[in-house]
Amino acid sequence: MKYIKFLLILLFAVCIQNSFSSKLEEKFRWKEVSYAWPSDSAMDEAIKSGRYQPENNLPLGLEVWKDKLFITVPRWKSGVASSLNYINIDSKDSSPLLIPYPSWTANSLESDGFTTETTGGRMSAPKPTILDGQLTDNSSIISTFRIRVDECDRLWVMDTGLADILGSNPKQIAQPALVIFDLNTNKLIKRYTIPPEHIKDDTFFANVIVDVPKNGCDNAYAYIPDLGAYATVVYSFKSDRSWRVRHNFFYFDPINGDYNVGGVNFQWKDGIFALALGEQTDQGTRTVYFHALSSTKEFSVPNYILQNETRALSAESYFDYSLVGDRGLNGQSTSEFFDEKTKVLVYTQVNKDGIGCWNSQKPYTPDNQGILDSDSDALVFPNDLKIDRNGNVWVLSDRLPIFIYKKLNPNEYNYRILTGKVGNLILGTPCE
Repeated sequence: MKYIKFLLILLFAVCIQNSFSSKLEEKFRWKEVSYAWPSDSAMDEAIKSGRYQPENNLPLGLEVWKDKLFITVPRWKSGVASSLNYINIDSKDSSPLLIPYPSWTANSLESDGFTTETTGGRMSAPKPTILDGQLTDNSSIISTFRIRVDECDRLWVMDTGLADILGSNPKQIAQPALVIFDLNTNKLIKRYTIPPEHIKDDTFFANVIVDVPKNGCDNAYAYIPDLGAYATVVYSFKSDRSWRVRHNFFYFDPINGDYNVGGVNFQWKDGIFALALGEQTDQGTRTVYFHALSSTKEFSVPNYILQNETRALSAESYFDYSLVGDRGLNGQSTSEFFDEKTKVLVYTQVNKDGIGCWNSQKPYTPDNQGILDSDSDALVFPNDLKIDRNGNVWVLSDRLPIFIYKKLNPNEYNYRILTGKVGNLILGTPCE
């Protein structure tokens, strides 16, 4: 009798646990992305001219601000209509049209003959973004991968300036630059061109992290990882200057450069790519977590080390960096974000079609790594991940390896955005 009672209690506990556990909810999905064109004829003309080739528009990065969900579309190939876009987060359409930000003009590589603005009820032709190899508007966005919204309602965009990346002749249309917008006015605040001395032969800037001290918008710093040349560029908003930091921990791990995603086997040697900001103290100090994409190890460095140019560039700074731990076999990750409320670090797991987590109050070991969700269809190559101010995690998956090495099926849903509450997702995992 006691044994039966024990089993009933155990069964009840399992049912209670399962009732509280949750998975990511699919919010949006696309077979191919399209845009909010000014008119049907404008889209038809863009397709006819080759300026818009639907199959070449792959969404990669995302960010959330109020009712806007920003989505980036890098110019991997020709025919990308707009690189920086947004949709309404409350859209009832499961496959909404992307709206270029801050405008069509800013995302155009040449005069497309249309604009969202009107004059006297007629469409007015925009000025081209590119004229004789020069930017005609500092708010122009050529090609961006990752973006970040800070606590001061500013959108920071790392523009690579590179188009047709996978083509036989990639075009460096503009120099890599950090482009900052005021989201309340949609106006450009600043465009900071990365100095030539920070750019090496294999340089590739695909991410940006923004560190803002409490009540100190003007004292913000941006950390820009160089995944190809294994360094991090630190930018000071206040002084409008930057410095390039190097460390052995920024390199890829040759043991962990092999991937199997969506039926595609490939090898990458991408270095430092993902960064996350830990909990901030009253003095503004915090831990900066980071890892290379082709690695399973997590590292950290205090933010005040990176922000002190003299210290960051000195040989003594080598010992300011720490090994946090190892995620274990097939633990490669493209993106991570620290949730201050739960003190949990959430990250993508590209080889596992999933999203992982680690409670920062526990040792960083494989046993303490949790899986929040895994899906061999909806989470094939989770590429970017953010946590908004309400504790919601947002994930964008895009089947990137199939896009690069094979061909996506236009009759299948290839791109998805999923969401869920961090507090609910960690229930029943080692991160609880």
